[in-house]
Amino acid sequence: MTTSQAPLVHSAVRRGPGCAASVAVLLLAVGACSSGTRGSAPAATPSAAASAGQQEPVASLSSSASGRSTSMNIRVTLDGRPVDAVLNDSPAARDFAALLPLTLDLKDFHSTERVADLPRTLDTAGAPEPAAATVGDIAYYAPWGNLALFYRDGPAPSPDLLVLGHLDVGADRLGRATRITLEATS
Repeated sequence: MTTSQAPLVHSAVRRGPGCAASVAVLLLAVGACSSGTRGSAPAATPSAAASAGQQEPVASLSSSASGRSTSMNIRVTLDGRPVDAVLNDSPAARDFAALLPLTLDLKDFHSTERVADLPRTLDTAGAPEPAAATVGDIAYYAPWGNLALFYRDGPAPSPDLLVLGHLDVGADRLGRATRITLEATS
């Protein structure tokens, strides 16, 4: 206990045992919140997710040195031709992976992205900080519930646009695409 905490405890003890217990619980809570890495949360293990009744992602996961899942490889074809692609490890990307396999017809939107409607909305809880989409990004526009594939850099960051992953494909080819098939890798 630091000297700055001592007067608080001593004055609480003078007020009675109930108040002292409250102060002790408060100090324990503050200590627990300040330990560990700031801003990090423990990664859920697949068995923990399964026991909590959540569906595990179907795509294969790559792991970083820390053991935390960082990306999901997926198999993508644009107009029947293969494209390398990866999804990030956000909750929305994992929910998107649960929809796979998907084949979607693409339409142009604002000469910047190819868009398609998804069969259902994605879970956006726990979304990362907004980021501006760049060429090749796979994104989800939450207000409309659609998938967006950017063939030009997107607008300023918005909490409504969640980047789910990235396609390794040229802007010209992506800008002309009319059909995409996405599948989980085994």
